[in-house]
Amino acid sequence: MSTTPVRPTAPGTAARAAGWVAPLCWIAVLLDGFDLVVVGTVVPTLSQPDEFALTGTGATAVITIGLVGMMIGALTIGTLTDLVGRRKALIGAVASFSLFTLLCAFAPNEVVFGILRFLAGLGLGGCLPTAIAMVNEFTRSGRSGRATTTIMTGYHVGAVATAALAIVVIPSLGWRWMFVIGAAPALVLVPLMIARLPESASYLQAAGRRAEAEEVARRHGLGLERASGPDVPAGGGAAATVRSLFTGGYARNTLAIGVTSFMGLLLVYGLNNWLPTIMREAGYDLGDSLAFLLVLNVGAIVGLLVAGNVADRIGARVAGMIWFASGAVFLALLSVELPTAGLYLMCFLTGCFVFSAQVLVYAFTSANNPPAVRATALGWSAGAGRIGAIVGPVVTGALVTAGIAFPWGFYVFAVVGALGAVALSVTRARRAA
Repeated sequence: MSTTPVRPTAPGTAARAAGWVAPLCWIAVLLDGFDLVVVGTVVPTLSQPDEFALTGTGATAVITIGLVGMMIGALTIGTLTDLVGRRKALIGAVASFSLFTLLCAFAPNEVVFGILRFLAGLGLGGCLPTAIAMVNEFTRSGRSGRATTTIMTGYHVGAVATAALAIVVIPSLGWRWMFVIGAAPALVLVPLMIARLPESASYLQAAGRRAEAEEVARRHGLGLERASGPDVPAGGGAAATVRSLFTGGYARNTLAIGVTSFMGLLLVYGLNNWLPTIMREAGYDLGDSLAFLLVLNVGAIVGLLVAGNVADRIGARVAGMIWFASGAVFLALLSVELPTAGLYLMCFLTGCFVFSAQVLVYAFTSANNPPAVRATALGWSAGAGRIGAIVGPVVTGALVTAGIAFPWGFYVFAVVGALGAVALSVTRARRAA
């Protein structure tokens, strides 16, 4: 990250001030992790005759419509973040998805439930790229990989916590309380964001508000990034901001990152939705599905912590290529029949590499795009990934229906991982990632 010196305040003051950014963004990403698994936990209940009596097609539609909303949210709110600021966009995204998540608890039928899931998805889709952009812009030079992977641990902590919570809440209180509980943190989080979340100095400088940017950088002990990158005409609006990503030397990276993200989230969602079913088809007794989810996501958390340190040493691009390629190898190895203990170990290692690989794409995207278009680039990367999130479960479901998910599902996943590594290799690092 290129910077120009700005005299910092006393270290203690800067640490206290900047200290609010990472935890507030981490909690926002945790709520995104809640959304990853909450529908899966309530679908069996919604399929019962005394509830919505969801058919298989209805369940697929409810899951997919939320992902479509998240794709649109990532594409639009990511761009708006570069126009209105990180702070406003993140607060608005959290408030929006929390409101519609709460309303899901009062849905009278599957149609209303699906509409509310779509609307909640819009805010959720914009939350992730905005949070990543903000955390990176409050992180000192050379630590962007670690910052990105650390904040993304919240995603998997949220997924694990929600799966565990469902075991207790749904049988005793009912499925509607899952959405009430999921929305409740906003009652504390949004007021805290309004009171404590500063605007990014990088955004302020990119917006031409140099004096404000210098003051924010001084208070938080940071340097200012150089205002460089694609030409975005002043007052050009969202269209000009998006267009700048597909002009000059930026088009190659934008397209390659989009393909890589597509592959990355295809793997994440394909595995999260279908891996237990595939392994049961193979004849394994995995026991409680929560135990499997814990193994996969604990592996993801460990992998994220390791990947961030590696990325800061060798660059997010190279680390991402290694992680995608390693994920492909372990996915292929899952097709080999193993004792149950060996299977869980292999799933742990798969989680370590597969989930971290996609996060390294975000780290690379953030580090290799200037402040004026950073959130837009992250939003388009996440948006392309959400298309993969929709395609992954559909493709895997088709293999399950055809009765060939084991071992061919793992071969398909391995090829997707290898393609992710190849696509990332096409990118060019413009600065230290």
